[in-house]
Amino acid sequence: METTHEIIPSAKRLIKSLRDIGYNFPMAVADLVDNSIEAGASKIDIMIGFYGNDSYLRISDNGKGMDEEELKEAMRYGSERDYSEEDLGKFGLGLKTASMSQCQRFSVASKTNLIIHQEIPVFCWDLSHIEKTNKWEILDLKKESGIEFIKAPLDKHTGTVVLWEKLDRIINFKNPEGNAARKKLMSMCRELETHLGMVFHKFLSNEIPKKELEIYLNKNKIKPWDPFAKKEPKTNMLSPIKIKLVREDFEGKIILQPYILPSKEEFSSSQEFENLSGPVKWNQQQGFYIYRANRMIQSGGWCGLRTQDEHTKLCRIELNFPPSFDNDFKINVAKMHVQLPSQLREEIERVTKPAVSLARECYGGEKKSNIATQINKKKFIETPSTINLINSKRLVSENFKKSSSTLFSIDEIEQRAKEFASKYEGKIISDVFSRLRKKLFGRQNE
Repeated sequence: METTHEIIPSAKRLIKSLRDIGYNFPMAVADLVDNSIEAGASKIDIMIGFYGNDSYLRISDNGKGMDEEELKEAMRYGSERDYSEEDLGKFGLGLKTASMSQCQRFSVASKTNLIIHQEIPVFCWDLSHIEKTNKWEILDLKKESGIEFIKAPLDKHTGTVVLWEKLDRIINFKNPEGNAARKKLMSMCRELETHLGMVFHKFLSNEIPKKELEIYLNKNKIKPWDPFAKKEPKTNMLSPIKIKLVREDFEGKIILQPYILPSKEEFSSSQEFENLSGPVKWNQQQGFYIYRANRMIQSGGWCGLRTQDEHTKLCRIELNFPPSFDNDFKINVAKMHVQLPSQLREEIERVTKPAVSLARECYGGEKKSNIATQINKKKFIETPSTINLINSKRLVSENFKKSSSTLFSIDEIEQRAKEFASKYEGKIISDVFSRLRKKLFGRQNE
């Protein structure tokens, strides 16, 4: 039998390194919101107070809460628990790494239905304590005086409260009580409001069955930001596209839902047009909106499949994948970055080309009646392709060889024809299909 030696990492060195895992302020708070949603919370309250070095962030929910042993385990780096298919968590690191990325000390209190006359457990990770002891030790605060502030939200219901103190990554000014520090925190609050309204818009809009959710920031209710402008009369939702994914031990599917947003003139108001431009404005917001368990991970961008283009800025495509394919999409700890599996890239590019082409036509200034007719006539493949994620072999991508009853858009037919054409022939095909569109759609609108 081999001789083994347990090597425990240096607490004060590793915990400092984990502070730089890649979170920014809004994303760190969003990770805590994930935990509240998993706990079944329907209401989340975020309070941010500016008091110089004594500034704080407190986030509380009305979820099911945790007993003392569960809370201890939740405070462990790499906590051991089973994640269900719909859980937003993954690594057992979020609470700790997200919190410590922004502050030097954070405490957690939690209350379940079983805790009636007992003391509410409160545990704390404190960087200064780790510096002194170099041990992976949490502080037990439940019997200490002066912790009523963290327990107060749990007076009338179950739930969990997280308190951030010593916000060194947020209040990092020479004069922490000065006007510059105050303005920065106010700016970060606005950024946080925008981010949470975008990332959790499906929950805030009650689109998810049995997942009703309200989030308040300093008592102001956060409004959802729907990137697909579904309430706008002129928004066009195209047919969904399904791609079946096969692994060795299980299978699932991703669903792509293309949208063509209205042009500025077609929006119900200039204010709504500006609102739908998004946090980084129209050109940067085009492309894929990637969701994991209905929680947004990526907001815009083409994942390297094409470049951002003024002429395609009206195209936004929702892409949903299940947590069971996290490894294939290379989701990271902070749930901030995702990659399209290499086996899927070609297929996704192929099936989304018609939507991109249509967005370009809508932008191009053709007659609006013609555009509306084209959209109504567009039919996208709903028979799912099947991609094997083990050996990259496409098992069923023979949709174009299926029966003649399958309907295709003109863009799809043109694209398929070009795949078998030379460069010279491709120009001729483009010209022919351009004339065909004018003739067909022109006649229908005479």
